[in-house]
Amino acid sequence: MSNSQAGDARSMMPEGHARWTQHDTNWVLSLFGTAVGAGILFLPINIGIGGFWPLLIMAVLAFPMTYLAHRGLARFVLSSKNSDSDFTDVVEEHFGATSGRLISLLYFFSIFPILLIYGVGLTNTVDSFMVNQLGMESLPRVLLSGVLVAGMIAIMLGGEKLLLRAFAILVYPLVAVLLFLSLYLIPNWQLPAVSAPDIGSLSETLWLSVPIIVFSFSHAAAISSFANTQRRHYKSEAILKSEAILRNTALMLIAFVLLFVFSCIFSLTPEQMAEAKQANVSVLSYLANVYNNPFIETLGPLVAFIAITSSFLGHFLGARESFNGLVTKQTSISLKAADKLGVVLMFISIWICAVINPSILDMMGAISGPIIALILFVMPTVAIYKVPALQKYKGKLSTYFVLAVGLLAVSALLFNM
Repeated sequence: MSNSQAGDARSMMPEGHARWTQHDTNWVLSLFGTAVGAGILFLPINIGIGGFWPLLIMAVLAFPMTYLAHRGLARFVLSSKNSDSDFTDVVEEHFGATSGRLISLLYFFSIFPILLIYGVGLTNTVDSFMVNQLGMESLPRVLLSGVLVAGMIAIMLGGEKLLLRAFAILVYPLVAVLLFLSLYLIPNWQLPAVSAPDIGSLSETLWLSVPIIVFSFSHAAAISSFANTQRRHYKSEAILKSEAILRNTALMLIAFVLLFVFSCIFSLTPEQMAEAKQANVSVLSYLANVYNNPFIETLGPLVAFIAITSSFLGHFLGARESFNGLVTKQTSISLKAADKLGVVLMFISIWICAVINPSILDMMGAISGPIIALILFVMPTVAIYKVPALQKYKGKLSTYFVLAVGLLAVSALLFNM
């Protein structure tokens, strides 16, 4: 859409739709809460190990990577001829039943591993807080992880309205404490020595970091529900309003997250980052352990707990919707029975993974990041050349940029294999 066309569209919008509303703010908070989870808390560790130049390049590319990719996925969902289509319905409509089922399965597996990561991350965060800050003995991991995972799923079973209220309650203190901690760490900054980078080493570090960055800023799990809500709420202006909400979400994410990432990296050495990776704990848990400071000791694990919980809720909603769609379309099982089956299977899987305690960064880079990239970057770009309603976006520089990032993330998966 050209600038003049966008201006014409805005002038035709009802006055109430043109203004920013509380509805729009609530969705920015929900999408922000979905994105700020384990990925953000482990991003400083992964980027920090690589040194200054990957950090700088990541800061430049983070906004276009985040905004353009999620805008493309929202446009894809909104391209359906049916007003109530979710993601699984849209892919079948545009790609046919067989390809649609395959893409829907990939969509589920782009979300589900994240829940496994959050089960591990939450268990490690609470265990680290109990041992290092409270001076307690570790509880049996099978008991601690089971109680934590069951508690998060219990919130989900309270319904979508309770979920949105939980986001509103969680995100405001998350933003406030994240900002406070970022500023509080500034006196501990030690600016890294900057030298000319080794191009080969820098290129490999950036390449293998792409899946982590994709994962860290992703709120793709909530885009299907988000796009459908905007279609019901704003009717013909849904695309314009969706893009505005997504743009503001990306700006909020970049502003808060980059300040947090820079502050953490400048407060720790690369050797300490490597030690945190070895311990398989978030950067905040590690900061709480190395700084003898009551603020960091208390607020660090609190932020980690709130961030992982809020993001778990958003991703569980997407995984639950995706699982139900897959099962009801492939079998004769009713929606109610499929939902119960999905909740039980996901609880058991997350619990087992939390007990096993695999490497979180390895799971992000080797599993979740590349699969998310397929759904978030590659598939909507392919749709631009196949779906008539999306072909007006062909030839745009942003389209090629999104595709290139997606292919880099997927190729990193092949390398890691």
